[in-house]
Amino acid sequence: MKNAKNDISVRWLYLVLGVVALLFGGVIYAWSILKAPLGDAFGWTNSELAVNFTLTMCFFCLGGFAGGMVNKKLGSRVTLIISAAVSGLGFVLASRLTGGLAMLYISYGVLAGFGIGIAYNVIIGTVSAWFPDKKGLCSGALLMGFGASALIIGKAASAIIDGPGWSTAYLVIGLALAAVLVVTALILRLPEPGTKFPEPKKKASGGGENFEARDYTTSQMVRRVSFWLAFLCIVCLSAVGNTVISFARDLSLSIGASASLATTLVGVLSVCNGLGRIATGALFDKLGRKKTMIFANILTICAAGVTLVSVLVHSLPLGVLGLCATGFSYGTGPTISSAFTSAFYGTKYFPLNFSIMNFNLMGASFMATAASTLLESSGAYIAPFILLLALAVVSLVLDLAIKKP
Repeated sequence: MKNAKNDISVRWLYLVLGVVALLFGGVIYAWSILKAPLGDAFGWTNSELAVNFTLTMCFFCLGGFAGGMVNKKLGSRVTLIISAAVSGLGFVLASRLTGGLAMLYISYGVLAGFGIGIAYNVIIGTVSAWFPDKKGLCSGALLMGFGASALIIGKAASAIIDGPGWSTAYLVIGLALAAVLVVTALILRLPEPGTKFPEPKKKASGGGENFEARDYTTSQMVRRVSFWLAFLCIVCLSAVGNTVISFARDLSLSIGASASLATTLVGVLSVCNGLGRIATGALFDKLGRKKTMIFANILTICAAGVTLVSVLVHSLPLGVLGLCATGFSYGTGPTISSAFTSAFYGTKYFPLNFSIMNFNLMGASFMATAASTLLESSGAYIAPFILLLALAVVSLVLDLAIKKP
C-alpha cells in the first residue's frame, strides 16, 4: 500500500487538470458569442436561438444527474470518456449545420449540453475528494475555471469566427474539448481508501439556523416546503444571470459597445460569475446561510435594476457595471445551491440531493427563453429587464419565507 503522505501531493496536479477541463467545458456560457454568426448565416431569430440555450442548460442538468449515476457504476475514467465523445460529437455536428434548427438543438443543445454536464459532475466530485481539508479553495478554483471560460475560450472562438469562420470555430472547440476530457479521464482518479489528509481547520459558525441538523433522504427532502421555497428562490435568482448570459454580447452592442468590447464584456461577465462563486463560499463561512442568501437577493435586484437603467438611458458605463453585478450575482447561485442543500438536508445523501437541487438551472433557463421572447416581440431590452427585476424581487420574498427544513 502506498504511503499516503507521499501520495497526496498529486492532488494539486488533479486540481490544475480539473480547472483546465472545466475551463473548456464552460464554453457553454459563451453562447452569446457562438450564436452571433448563426443568425446571419441562417436567418434564425433571437428567440429561436434562445431556445437552444435553454435546451443546453436543461441537458447540462440532466447530464450532471446521469454522470453521478454512471460514475458510481463505471468509474470516472469511463464516464469522462463518454462525456468527451458526447460533447465533442455535439460541437462537431454543430460545425456542419446547413440551416435546420432541429440539428442545432440536437447537436449543441442536447449532445454538447449533456456531455458537458456529465463531465462537470464527475470532475467536481472526483477532484473535491482530494481536498477534504480545503473544500473552499478546491470548489472555488474549479468553479472559477468553469466561469472564466467565456473570457478565454470565448475570445479564442471569436478570433476563429472572424478568421476561418464559425464552422471552423465549432469544430476546433469540439475537438479540443474532447481531447482535454480524454486526457483528464486518463489521469484523474479518486484517492485510495485510507488516504490520510491534513485535518481541516475548524471554523466558527457564522450564522446558525434554529433547527436540529439531520440527514434527509431525497424523497424526504422534496416533500418539505423549505426545499421548494429554496428551489424557486434560486430559480428566480439564477434567471437574471442566465438570461443576460444568453444575450450579453447583443445587449452590449445595443448600448454602444464596439464588437471587440462586447465580446470582452461577455468574458468579464463570466469572470465575475466565477468570482461570485468564490466570494459566496467565503460569505457562507462568515455570515451564515440566511445573511448570505439575502445579500445575493439584494445584489441581483441591484444588478437587474442598474442594467435596466443603462438600457433606458443608453449608458455604456452603467451597462458595464450592470453586467459585472449580474455575473457576480449569477455566481452566487451554484454555491447557494450546494451550501443550502448541505446545511438543511445533511451530508449523507448530499450527492443525489444536490443533483436534484441543481435542476433549478432548468427553471432559470426557461425564464431566459421567456425574456428572449419578450425581447423579440418588443424589439427592446426594457420589457425583459422589467421581468428580470420582478423575478429578483420574488426571489427575495421566497428567501425570507424559508424558516427550517
